[in-house]
Amino acid sequence: MKAIIAYETKSGVTGESSNIIASVLREKHGFNVDVVNLKENPKPDLSSYQTVFIGSGIRMGRWYGRAKKLLRSDFEGKKVVIFVSACSAGDPKSHDEAVGKYLNEVLSKYPNVKPVATAAFGGRMKMFGKVQADTCDQDKVRAWADQVGAQLAR
Repeated sequence: MKAIIAYETKSGVTGESSNIIASVLREKHGFNVDVVNLKENPKPDLSSYQTVFIGSGIRMGRWYGRAKKLLRSDFEGKKVVIFVSACSAGDPKSHDEAVGKYLNEVLSKYPNVKPVATAAFGGRMKMFGKVQADTCDQDKVRAWADQVGAQLAR
């Protein structure tokens, strides 16, 4: 199985999560995975991939532009997996609200995207180079990647 993880990040969390997901998929489930930073390659060629992961950080309540633009792609014949990183998603009190706002609401505007799995992970907020909030949980990312890898490998 060949997969791409295309992501956009500012504070680095979504990139860290992308690499964790790739590592789990490779090591535990035998996937061939490419990880692409959309800042460096804003229009990756998805044609050779069976599975497309799209990851976006959330800033000021919004997806990053390049990641959101990728949602307009033609995913016919592909499995699509979506994840976001947001500080509010890492807080149990606001996690469900973050899922509603950053996954359900956004994806409702892209009827061509029918994800087989979604997740909202914690994030990290920096101001002037200093971390103001960090709700990241790499163990949750690993566990989710393992679950999704098993699901996709079936």
